[in-house]
Amino acid sequence: MTDQYAVFGNPVKHSKSPQIHAAFAEQTGQELHYRAHKVEIGRFAEVARQFFGNGGKGLNITVPFKLDAFEFADDLSGRARQAGAVNTLAMEENGRIYGDNTDGVGMVRDIHENLGWELQDRRILILGAGGAVRGILGPLLKQRPRHILIANRTVEKARELAGQFAEMGEVNGCHYSDLAGGQFDLIINGTSTSMSGELPPLPSFILSNEGCAYDMMYGAHPTPFMSWAASETAWAVSDGLGMLVEQAAESFCIWRGLRPDTRPVMDMIRQSLSS
Repeated sequence: MTDQYAVFGNPVKHSKSPQIHAAFAEQTGQELHYRAHKVEIGRFAEVARQFFGNGGKGLNITVPFKLDAFEFADDLSGRARQAGAVNTLAMEENGRIYGDNTDGVGMVRDIHENLGWELQDRRILILGAGGAVRGILGPLLKQRPRHILIANRTVEKARELAGQFAEMGEVNGCHYSDLAGGQFDLIINGTSTSMSGELPPLPSFILSNEGCAYDMMYGAHPTPFMSWAASETAWAVSDGLGMLVEQAAESFCIWRGLRPDTRPVMDMIRQSLSS
């Protein structure tokens, strides 16, 4: 029987994961079947137990079930514990369910290896303090930036999140109104504003001369954040499509023990967005 994998989410119809993993499987000569499955709110544990009980090998988890997956896993990776969320579940040989979080390492790999941007000793500003940001903080801090500042509309949430990662490096939280006068080498948009066509309230002149801007969202066209960064004369701007493919490659490696070549898959997905 062909090994079964899936992505669980709600909504999930838009997911590119089936295309990505089908391409990985073809590239590496792996025989597997991967599908997108919409799970009703409140039924995650029930449906996940059924999936693994029927011989399923692994799951990707997207919104809004990453906390449910964290609770569901029998064993957790260090980065999953750190993030407090799981986006990858795998059936272990002993029958236990292993939970990991590949979001942060996927973004770091995209920024560092695909885009060629430096992270070490950089001044980094992260917009938002939700689950998406929690998942990337640990891997980012491992790259030894000079400091990270988390800006959020609710300043208490930003400061609380910063405090949870303070042992890994210099990381602080603030309100958007506190950003005027600061300057950063990299700004990462971890908010959902791009999905609604909006932009976080950012002051002008906060990008350094060689500053870069990265939106964790992606689409066929530049997001409002990317357009703002370009108007601020950012040295380089990118969306999060590479992060999507790289975190999927990390999941694939956990499941199959092989790391696929992500570049042709990124090109394929980018082309599908514009067609």
